[in-house]
Amino acid sequence: MPARDLYHNQLKNALVKDGWTITHDPLRLKWGAKDMYADLGAEKVMVAEKEGRKIVVEIKSFVSSSDVNDLEEAIGQYFLYRSVLARTEPDRMLYLAVHDEVYFDLFEEPLGKLILEDYEIPLIVFDPRAEVIVKWTR
Repeated sequence: MPARDLYHNQLKNALVKDGWTITHDPLRLKWGAKDMYADLGAEKVMVAEKEGRKIVVEIKSFVSSSDVNDLEEAIGQYFLYRSVLARTEPDRMLYLAVHDEVYFDLFEEPLGKLILEDYEIPLIVFDPRAEVIVKWTR
């Protein structure tokens, strides 16, 4: 079982406050003989549509000395999980979750904007202190 991310519990609490039900903590992904673990699986029942939304969330802290290295690692992990999910649970949408400071320091800068634009990576931006969702992209 992988170690939990630095902001795991804060994001989990923020999702619950936003009306999501945590279904997996973590969500096990398997492809061939390889096991992977996304941080959270969640779903939300949409009353108006009578249809549930299911998501998978990979939380990234970006705490190393290099934002670029953290970004490279996050993108690689995101696309690995997305490929497996597309074949095993295609009804789930994968999100990368980052705290608000990372979003404004990295994803609002030219490099981050380039990555989000070119690869259309959906983000959940959250405030770990208040344990709330600040922004959803896509």
